[in-house]
Amino acid sequence: MKTLLKGGSVVTGSGVKRADVLLEGEKILQVGRRVAGADQVVDVTGCLLFPGFIDAHTHFDLDVAGTTTADDFYSGSRAALRGGTTTVIDFACPNKGESLHQGLDLWHRKADGKTFCDYGFHMTIDDWNESIRAELPDMFAQGVSSFKMYMTYPAMMIGDRDMYWALKELRRLGGICGVHCENAGVIDGMIAERKNAGYLGPDSHPITRPPYLEAEAVSRLLRLAQAADCPVVIVHLTNQDALQEVEHARRRGQRVYVETCPQYLLLDESVYFNPDYSSAARYVCAPPLREKSQQEHLWKALRRGGIQTVSTDHCSFTLEQKDMGREDFTRIPGGLPGVETRGELLYSYGVAKRRITPAQMCRVLSENPARLYGLFPRKGILRPGSDADIVVYDPAASHVIRGEDSLSRAGYSPYEGFVTAGGIRQVWLRGHLAIQEGAVLDQSPAGQYLARGKNSL
Repeated sequence: MKTLLKGGSVVTGSGVKRADVLLEGEKILQVGRRVAGADQVVDVTGCLLFPGFIDAHTHFDLDVAGTTTADDFYSGSRAALRGGTTTVIDFACPNKGESLHQGLDLWHRKADGKTFCDYGFHMTIDDWNESIRAELPDMFAQGVSSFKMYMTYPAMMIGDRDMYWALKELRRLGGICGVHCENAGVIDGMIAERKNAGYLGPDSHPITRPPYLEAEAVSRLLRLAQAADCPVVIVHLTNQDALQEVEHARRRGQRVYVETCPQYLLLDESVYFNPDYSSAARYVCAPPLREKSQQEHLWKALRRGGIQTVSTDHCSFTLEQKDMGREDFTRIPGGLPGVETRGELLYSYGVAKRRITPAQMCRVLSENPARLYGLFPRKGILRPGSDADIVVYDPAASHVIRGEDSLSRAGYSPYEGFVTAGGIRQVWLRGHLAIQEGAVLDQSPAGQYLARGKNSL
């Protein structure tokens, strides 16, 4: 069965061109003009055809802060697919004292047969010893080529010495590591000061995690990476000072990749000072939202290529779960829902406002994450031989984002009331029409686990 998407414009990382796309089975057969031989024709006149979006930072079915995220792989991946994300890379998280294999096996049990889009895993390293080191080659053999470490959260962080050793071993094996950068010690000190003074509301959250403590940790990580001669990814970067540390490292010749998220591009810390607890607590995430002035620095870095990917850090909780911190802001589960709205937000507030081009949007949502995490050219591009993962974006299909319309189980959207410039008309997953006008067409999970290769960015 050959299907022709006719009348649209294909978006790549280098530009936009008028072209039709012929699909056969799960693959793209041909991209060009005057394509013949289709069994069925789908009219996509006036639409942009993007490669399926890749979200390389999600947290589905994660036990954290004494609760479990609202979205598991079933609900989270349905929401992702509806938002044009055809591949997610989630974080397999062994507990302290567990092996990497235990963490990977657990995440396969959570995801296999329950995921609507394709998926892979990063592996979290929250312990470092000879046993963990010995497991790393088998992680690569099982398709895990990227890892995650934390410079905050006592249950996750391993300290500078062990991080240095882990980075050296990943460098030897050809892996790459994303790092959550915040200065844990000073943050803990600031939290203690706020609590002792009786300031227990959500407004203490941004005050105790200021942007310069993120920048300090970014600087320290990059010196560790310099010593280990290892490329690294700065995940969910939020501010100009942290960007400057990245620029310094790049001038030294280091390979540093940067991810940011829609919440840092579009929301600001004023929400934490809402006197209504629930209205403020729903935005608690780490790092926190920053001052509005920081947004333009991030958009400029996207425009200039200083930021390589835009992921969501989707870590969803219901408002009832957020209520856990009414008497203590440190007990508010941190994280926001976002997989369903990322593509439309980036187009509406990036492309449509001429902050970035369609090609730049394609790079940060599709091509760059595919290259960075070992999926290119199977994913991330519309060309013959690639998976037929396609987002059909209709610039005329504008709508208002409403939490009540969301597939996420969070029950709210951080972007409530945002008006989009256009919308996603269709999503194709490996040649199969999966989403039509917001409707999930197949109620059976069809996502495949992706064994990934090494970074090619």
